Order: sequence, then C-alpha cells, then structure tokens
Amino acid sequence: MPFLGKDWRSPGWNWTKTEQGWKRIFIYGHDNKREIDLEELSTEDKENLFVGDICELASTKKKKDLYNSSTKSQFAFREKWIYVLRGSTKERHGYSTLGEALNRLDFSSAINDLRRFTYVAKLFQIIAKSELPSLSGAAQKNYFNILEKIVQKVLEDQYNPGLIRELLKNLSSTLQNLMIHAGRCVLVGNINIWLCRQETILKWQQQLNNLQIPKQMYSGMSFDDLPLHMQIKIFFKLSDAHDIINLGQATATLQALSEDRMVWKKLCYFHFTDKECPNNLVITKSDNVDWKLMYFTLQKHYPIKEQYGDTLYYCKHCHILFWKDRHLTLLFKDWGHPCTAINPDNCLISISPQHFINLFKF
Repeated sequence: MPFLGKDWRSPGWNWTKTEQGWKRIFIYGHDNKREIDLEELSTEDKENLFVGDICELASTKKKKDLYNSSTKSQFAFREKWIYVLRGSTKERHGYSTLGEALNRLDFSSAINDLRRFTYVAKLFQIIAKSELPSLSGAAQKNYFNILEKIVQKVLEDQYNPGLIRELLKNLSSTLQNLMIHAGRCVLVGNINIWLCRQETILKWQQQLNNLQIPKQMYSGMSFDDLPLHMQIKIFFKLSDAHDIINLGQATATLQALSEDRMVWKKLCYFHFTDKECPNNLVITKSDNVDWKLMYFTLQKHYPIKEQYGDTLYYCKHCHILFWKDRHLTLLFKDWGHPCTAINPDNCLISISPQHFINLFKF
C-alpha cells in the first residue's frame, strides 16, 4: 500500500526498498522528480557528493532571506484559498493560525479592489486592537508591509482616509501599551524594530492629516442638479451615519435633507431589529420620535450591521477559506477553491472580519 505523508493531498515522501526494508530517500536541493540512487552513497567520494547542491541550497536560502528582509510585498504566498485546520485528524496534524492565514491569503491584491478594501482595512483594525501579539514574526512583518500599501493607496486615491486614520490610531495605542505596560516579552523581534515601526506609524498619521483632497473639475451634471426626490433616494441608500452627516455638510440643501426624519428612521430599522427600536424611543417636545438621536443611542447598546462590497468566504464542506471571484463563478462555475460538494452554494458562508478572527481561536 502507498505511504501517505502528513497530508494525504500531498505527493508524500520518496521511498526505496532495500534488503533491510523500506528507507526514505533524502533529497538535498533537488527537484522532487529526481531521485537519488542509494548505491551512490557507498562510493568513495561520498563526502563531496552533495557539496555543489548544498552550496546551491545555501545560496538560494540567502537570497530568500535577503528578499524577505527587504521586500514590501506579501511574505511568501499569494493564494486565493487556504485549508482551515481546527483539529488533528489521521491525515493532518496541528492547527491553522491567524498568522498563517495572514501570510498565505492574498491581501496585497485584495486592497487594490475597492469592493474588498474596506473589508481588509476593518480586519487589520481588529488585529491592531487585540490580535497583534498572537502573530508570528513573519506575519507581523507581513502585516506592516500590507499596511504600508494601504496607506499609499489612500494617499494616491484619497479613498476612505478616515477609516485608515482610525486604524493607525488604534495600532499606535496598542503598540504603546504593549511596549510600556505589558512588557517587551510579548513582542517578536528586537525592540528597536518596534520603535522604528512606531515612528513609521507617526509619519503615516502626519501624511494622512495633511492630505488635501482636490476639488473635482467636472462640467457635466452634479449632485445638486438632481431633483430633490432623487437626492433623498440617494440618502436612503446610505448605510453609514457618518456618510449622511458628511454629505449634509456640502450645501444648505443637502444639510436639510440629511436631517430628514425618514432618512434616520430607515437607518435605524436597517441596523437594528424591530424589538430593539421601540425599547429605546427618544421623544422630542412635540411628541415626535427623534430618529437621529435614537440611532446614536441604539449604537451604544447594540452592534450595527456590517456591510462590505466583497468578503472572504468559508466552505463548510471543504473547510476552506477563500476569495470568491464573482465573474469566474458566473461564467465558468468556478467557486474559488477545489470544492467537492454537490451544491457548493449551500456550503458557503460570508465571513465578517470578526468571524475571520474567531475562526483561529481555539
């Protein structure tokens, strides 16, 4: 019967049959397809048999270390999916970690997609608040490299700078607490590296604070040219209270629309259930419900509904976490991972940033 390695999906090890029994073939710097004849080990010049290969392997390792120490891209992998291992089985041993997922999933490319940008930024914000010490050294380095790309994208495209400012503020506060209160033992690497990272975060914060969004010069129809009933419909589509407030600061007309009771009523019922809203009614002097004040009151007691253009997905059948390409799914029925389920659609779960963190808590 064939011998299976730690993972039955892998090709396994190379073995050969000898008079003493089966022995594993060790390959030094060779391709897996090239096997070593064990008879060569009995030759007189066996001391110099693998000198060239070992030197080549050492040279390759040196180049890899140099790349990993100087690169600003993702550490080692750029994969669309990973297997989430939550326990030991006969075929697999060990557990998947948050750092491994951060290293292997292609977050570097995800931030270039506007549908995934907010999702990745929110995930990095949660990691900055509580999960940074749980990352390995490679994952921490990867985290800061991707974070630098996020900051550069915001500086170039002026896209959602407020979210990244909040992320950097949380990260700076966490690092300060870890270095002063929790002690240096929880941080992986030299303390000077973390001091340098703190300085880099401060520099990013200054760049974002000095960010000036240029005025768009457009000769066509503007938002103000739309009829009022269309403008109010656009307000109804907004799911973020800060977007409604910021849009209302543009003109006096938009200011009046941003205070409309129906806008805030729809926002309340979008984020909160029917049972939560009546229990926290805020009544004004004219016996009307102040839906705007009610929204911010409810926000203190209940979590708001998170909305993202695109998220990571988890397959319950295959236990695989992956990025789903909607175009490939529609055209070629490609589900983003090698799924073996009869009906893959019924096995997919959209993963929120907090759910992503919870997948790797045991």
